[in-house]
Amino acid sequence: MSESKQPPRGRVIPAPENHVTADEYAQARSSRRGFMRQAAAAAGGALASAAAPALAQSAGGAGNGPNLPSWTRSLGPGVAVTGYGLPSKFESAVQRRLSPGLTRSPQSSVSFTPLQNLFGIITPSGVHFERHHSGSAEINPNEHRLMIHGLVRRPLILSMDDILRFPSVSRVHFIECGANSGMEWGNVAVPTVQYTHGMLACSEFTGVLLSTLLEEVGYDKARGKYILAEGADGSALTRTIPIEFALDDVMVVYGQNGEMLRPENGYPLRLVVPGVQGVSSVKWLRRLEVGDKPWNTREETLHYVDLMPDGLHRQYSGVQEVKSVITTPSGGQKLLDKGYYEISGLAWSGRGKIRRVDVSTDGGRNWRTAVLQEPVMTKCLTRFRLDWNWDGRPAFLQSRAVDETGHVQPTMSALREVRGTRSIYHNNGIKTWGLQASGEVWNVQIA
Repeated sequence: MSESKQPPRGRVIPAPENHVTADEYAQARSSRRGFMRQAAAAAGGALASAAAPALAQSAGGAGNGPNLPSWTRSLGPGVAVTGYGLPSKFESAVQRRLSPGLTRSPQSSVSFTPLQNLFGIITPSGVHFERHHSGSAEINPNEHRLMIHGLVRRPLILSMDDILRFPSVSRVHFIECGANSGMEWGNVAVPTVQYTHGMLACSEFTGVLLSTLLEEVGYDKARGKYILAEGADGSALTRTIPIEFALDDVMVVYGQNGEMLRPENGYPLRLVVPGVQGVSSVKWLRRLEVGDKPWNTREETLHYVDLMPDGLHRQYSGVQEVKSVITTPSGGQKLLDKGYYEISGLAWSGRGKIRRVDVSTDGGRNWRTAVLQEPVMTKCLTRFRLDWNWDGRPAFLQSRAVDETGHVQPTMSALREVRGTRSIYHNNGIKTWGLQASGEVWNVQIA
């Protein structure tokens, strides 16, 4: 039997790094459609010029015959030249980035994870997105203390040494800012997946279950209904945590991806509230108070509330609903050839495991079920993949996730019918990437 002929494998030019300038962002606020056209055109030009030398070199013989590259003819750096390993200098463009004009101060701002550059489901600690309210605190762990008080029999003040003596657990969970994709409520606003969905990361966290600490202090099981968590940064950020979350899977964390937390991720101690908007996972944790009602703090009344079409604000909408996004092909990238491509992306839900992801290449008229890459874990990123042969015609790429509770990721139009267009938080609408016949991929929305 003759083997079936396989289509040629296509090539993808990556999205250019940080090609959104402050001037372009200002223009986006006045004319978003024009901004997207200019950004895509600029991206295409940058991609073509950047790719040309690489393609020429691969055909020219840098590694053929006697023209051996320098690294094959000399000794490299010795062992432990750097006490802590760093990425290759050739990967220096892969980094978290600010969105120009998003906030007035870098101390109260956000950076975005380069989702388009990552593999699997674990986010390296060095590119985990940041959200600070008063800058990143630099804390001496020997002086740091965690106070647990309120409706408890035995209030405690714990040092880091004390906390490290408690039984530990390690679990993999995503953290997503409630405002992730918030710029896309009204229309397309930014060109790449780093900016549309990059307030998202997934790590292995190590620490103590909050339920263990609550048992240690003897919390009031009759009256204790809520926990107030407070950070030690300059803003003293505080959040209310329902007791049912606290007794389930909430962790007091000191380790991330096999090492101590990094300063921008909450060193030396933070809370991780799996599946709930990231602001509840309070960083630089210094205080936990047990109470009988919500505290209605600043970040629960003035911010992190959902403006509804009738003018009312919805409070305490913490759970991150089922969501997904295609990372390849995605905005700013360019397909060079017709032929075979692997569509790949990420799916997640604050309600549990991802059960299925469907992918459409025609704007939602037809769907195919993608393969979920193992492992598939609760409240964790899940990588999905789908084989696809591109025939060179325009396409509209979408992904739609379903979680184990049966929740289905909605279309943007269905979401807007309920939420309107003036919201900021909890945008889990289906994302569309428009693939042009030229191979360019643009951020688009389908009415």
